[in-house]
Amino acid sequence: MDAFSSVHPSLWADLIAFDYWPEIGQGTLDTVVMTVVSLVLTVIVGLPLGVVLFLTGGSQRSDKPLLARAQSVIHAVLSLLVNVLRSVPFLILLILLMPATRELIGTSLGVAGSIPPLVVATSPFFARLIENLLREVEAGVFEVCRSLGATTRQTVLWALLPESVAGILGAITVTTIALIGYSAMSGVIGGGGLGDLAVRYGYQRFNTPVMVITVVILVVLVQLIQIIGDRVVTRLSHR
Repeated sequence: MDAFSSVHPSLWADLIAFDYWPEIGQGTLDTVVMTVVSLVLTVIVGLPLGVVLFLTGGSQRSDKPLLARAQSVIHAVLSLLVNVLRSVPFLILLILLMPATRELIGTSLGVAGSIPPLVVATSPFFARLIENLLREVEAGVFEVCRSLGATTRQTVLWALLPESVAGILGAITVTTIALIGYSAMSGVIGGGGLGDLAVRYGYQRFNTPVMVITVVILVVLVQLIQIIGDRVVTRLSHR
């Protein structure tokens, strides 16, 4: 600390006297709120969607021709919807959803206005992760449950999802990091959080320190989430 201060004697004084700490603190809080709320809604929407995509896929379809055809149609429609939403760049999706967001919650700006587009953008992504994860579960687990007379719902709730807990938490970690990046992008159109702060103060007012500090905070948030997620997944995987 002393050596660092001797090389940069005014650094700590400049940081302490920095005028934008309240705004940065509020922006960090807004980013965390956007991420947490959007993540909860994404899991609520994306997890069932991923399960439905898995159950209506080729390997899990019914032996009855009529039901199998209905499952095929459902899978094709949902798969197309997921692919379309995943193909649209997030900034474009933000703009496209502004009228719907305004109708839904009364505003398309700020933290509240960013949450619906964040959920729409990440739910298909999370659903694909869940679908692929369930495909990796041993087929024997599904067959054993069926042989014991378990229904599809019981098989999913009692066998597939518990067997995939570690993988689901890994998918949640990846989705959380994606949400942090998307929340920063929402600042381009006044979405609130650190991204909005970086655009308004860092870019438009040429305030380089604000830009650098917001980037550092975002990197720290991502690293913390990745470390915590990896440790939880590793611990569950060893059980």
